[in-house]
Amino acid sequence: MSAIDEEISPAPAKAAGRPSATLPVTGEIVSGREWDETVAGFDEVCQEQLFTFATTRWPGTVQEPVLFRLGGEIVGGTLMMVQPLPLRLASIAVSKWGPMLKDTHRPDAAGLHAGMIEALIADYARKRGMMLSVLPRASIEAENGRYRQLLARGFRAGSILLFPNRYIVNLRLDDADLRKSFAQKWRYHLNKSEKEGLSFEHAGAERMGEFHALYKAMTDRKQFADHSAYETIDTLMAMEPASLRPELFFVRHESGIVGGAIVFTAGDRAVYLYGATNDRALPLRAGYFLHWHIIRWLRDNTPAQWYDLGGTDGYQGLHQFKKGMVGDAGVIRPVPPVANYAARPLPFIVGQGAFAARDAYHAVQRAIHAWRNPDRRPDQERASGGEGP
Repeated sequence: MSAIDEEISPAPAKAAGRPSATLPVTGEIVSGREWDETVAGFDEVCQEQLFTFATTRWPGTVQEPVLFRLGGEIVGGTLMMVQPLPLRLASIAVSKWGPMLKDTHRPDAAGLHAGMIEALIADYARKRGMMLSVLPRASIEAENGRYRQLLARGFRAGSILLFPNRYIVNLRLDDADLRKSFAQKWRYHLNKSEKEGLSFEHAGAERMGEFHALYKAMTDRKQFADHSAYETIDTLMAMEPASLRPELFFVRHESGIVGGAIVFTAGDRAVYLYGATNDRALPLRAGYFLHWHIIRWLRDNTPAQWYDLGGTDGYQGLHQFKKGMVGDAGVIRPVPPVANYAARPLPFIVGQGAFAARDAYHAVQRAIHAWRNPDRRPDQERASGGEGP
């Protein structure tokens, strides 16, 4: 194992750009196996920060799992994805949804996060001359404190997701309060679905073949551009430790499956990954029935506080469906822009240019697909987005 060998001391109270509470964490690059086993117990663990996921999703990047300690105790970490830029003029080191805290309820959480950022700046920006890019996850609070902290430290706003809003359901409600929290129209459709003879099933990985068939049939029928990381799902369903494996759910009508969903459930925020339905699902309102039972299952079987439904890709129908489910007890919050930092001009200029080129390419691809499929409309179980670094 190699180590990030620069220890960061607490910043003086008046040091420009640094919060006074910055804590002296140390970072160490560990093996992928050790990383996944360790972060399985983190409050902020998510699939994008898993070594097993990232090596399958982004094979062209070098994965560097960094664990941070304070006084010998593991307090957080981040999976860094290092991407050389064209002509080898510079490299980008990306932390997507990181750094992660092990315990978000610690009173010194902000200081720990600041310390982890300082350690990353010291190693990736100063010592190794890279552009450091950090993308915090959407905040439950109205203001994204992590992003504000990055800007105060000298990071500059970069690329922003085309449709940044994330729809996040409160999982800590009893059945009565949960139903009351839904928008009136969403609750109306749920009531209708419960009269259709549907049944809910929590399934094991051995039934992934049924979901694959449902998903393939849906994507063939809808012909949508799938920007998700669906190719990683079989690897995730088999990974160790088992607590990191997503959960599989189905909704059945009479003798046949009409819809299904895959949800990542580790940590304090469950995340909807993929969904699929067939033609019979829409008139049955199967999506409402399925998500109602998923929310209740997550509440009763996981410690998660929130259920992140992902984004909408700009589709108004999907917005209305997810907004109604979030209701008045959940939140709709944007993913902030990428925050970029470099200690020298060249890596910053080259890195910003690479992000701009990538964004332009994706915009052209979306425009071409929209032109070729002007009448396509997604249903309510469209797979959630999976934008890359």
